[in-house]
Amino acid sequence: MTTEYNEFGQLTIRGHEVQSLVKDYGTPLIIYDEDHLVSMMDKYHSVFKHHQVPYSISYASKAFSSIQMIKLLKSRNMELDVVSIGELYTALQAGFPAQDIHFHGNNKTPYEIDYALKNGVRFFIIDALDEISLIDGLAEDLEEDDAVNVLIRINPSVEVNTHEYISTGQEDSKFGLSLSNGAAKKAIDLIKRSQHLNFKGIHYHLGSQLADSQPFINAISNVFAWLDQENIDIDILNMGGGYGVKYTEDDVRFPIETGFDDILNHLKKVLKQSNRNMPHLMIEPGRSITAEAAITVYEVGTIKDIPGVSKYISIDGGMSDHIRTPLYGADYEVIPVELNEDSTSLPSHVVGKLCESGDVIGKNKMLPEDIKRGDLLAVKTTGAYHYSMASNYNQMQKPAVIFVSDNGVRQVIKRQSLEQLIENDIR
Repeated sequence: MTTEYNEFGQLTIRGHEVQSLVKDYGTPLIIYDEDHLVSMMDKYHSVFKHHQVPYSISYASKAFSSIQMIKLLKSRNMELDVVSIGELYTALQAGFPAQDIHFHGNNKTPYEIDYALKNGVRFFIIDALDEISLIDGLAEDLEEDDAVNVLIRINPSVEVNTHEYISTGQEDSKFGLSLSNGAAKKAIDLIKRSQHLNFKGIHYHLGSQLADSQPFINAISNVFAWLDQENIDIDILNMGGGYGVKYTEDDVRFPIETGFDDILNHLKKVLKQSNRNMPHLMIEPGRSITAEAAITVYEVGTIKDIPGVSKYISIDGGMSDHIRTPLYGADYEVIPVELNEDSTSLPSHVVGKLCESGDVIGKNKMLPEDIKRGDLLAVKTTGAYHYSMASNYNQMQKPAVIFVSDNGVRQVIKRQSLEQLIENDIR
């Protein structure tokens, strides 16, 4: 993301002054660098094209979903993962082609499956044994040759170094089917005996915020050892997502080019040893496309300085639009929108305005000693799992979202109005 202070000490994104954007759109405000989004999508395409393998890049829409975001994805030849009827509805309203949508989730309801099928979705990732008969039964009304392609989500028993809440590839998980207890093999057998489902391959997702290629390499070794043992052929290998981003200086960003060189070279080696052809490859980046593309800007309110204890800087948002710090203890960089090089920086706790002691944006952030009510703060790397996890707790309004680029500024989501907070209430 192109953020920098200009000669007047004003924070800018792609040359646009953040302070000026706030005057137009208010706070809290999520600002995306649209050119950064495009460059990340193109980078993934470039890596796979370089290796000359059949592939699809499927965006995990849970990271950030909106009509304009999905239109941008479509323009960059991306495919799309959805995990709910709401994500699917948004994609369809954006004009995204149903044949490029993949339906995930550990508990797809009959209503969701039926809605997806009726709207042309023909690609599902099976996450549990009972889904097989459920999808097969709901597909009975399709044309005879209009089969549903399915992958099974497996747990390749790969341990990863990440927070337990975002680790998903281990044996003990609500997601996927076990290799070791026979559930994955049973699923394939059931699919092959079904009336309307085509078994196309396997999917796994190891977790999130992974910093290097080794877990993905280990998963390939485990998965193909199992496929060889069970004599299973696949047309598609979906390696999931989870590529780490840099929230703070202590984080390690997944090296996309060199990391996938290692992964794909290892895959080629394993396929050769197994005497297999290269399957169609899929990956599912979400966070790594959007996270570092955005900042959230807040206005400072109450400042509470407790001598010898702590200094608290309250902002006009909080855990309603920034839940990852209270939820995971995730750390973020917080910077002033206006830089005064003559001001001394002191450690301060940046907190939200919601009625919870845990409503914290960041602790001990080095911020100007003379910060005052009305000043602006920017929290960096908020492009993933911020708007998408935003809530109306304390009846807070969801923030506005804008895209900026070298070509200009455009609003993609309006700020939620007070009337919209109660539009479903019975008066």
